[in-house]
Amino acid sequence: MTMRDQGSKQQPELTTEIALRQWREAERAAAVARRGRVAAEAAAAAAEDAAEAAKATAEAAKAALDSMSLAETSAAKTAAAAKLYVQEARADLADAQTDEAMSEIAEEDARSGYRAATDRAKRG
Repeated sequence: MTMRDQGSKQQPELTTEIALRQWREAERAAAVARRGRVAAEAAAAAAEDAAEAAKATAEAAKAALDSMSLAETSAAKTAAAAKLYVQEARADLADAQTDEAMSEIAEEDARSGYRAATDRAKRG
């Protein structure tokens, strides 16, 4: 007796109807399994994309932080240079005001000297 014969003694032979139903159920199960595999592959690909996006975002954030630090340093240097420029401009203004005041004094002295000379010339 072969194994097939032994199996057939323990299990009655399938009818065409039952065999077709089992085949259809197996096909449906296989289709569901394929859809599950495809969905799992899509989810895995999406997870990889998300991981890459997260890494890119982290790199961009680091670059932004580095840029911010450079901008802060540059702004501090610009502010220091502006402060020096303001101090120099104020000093130049003070010098110009002093020069103007001294010129006005010299002009008044010269005017007084001229008046004195004309007065002497008239008298004498």
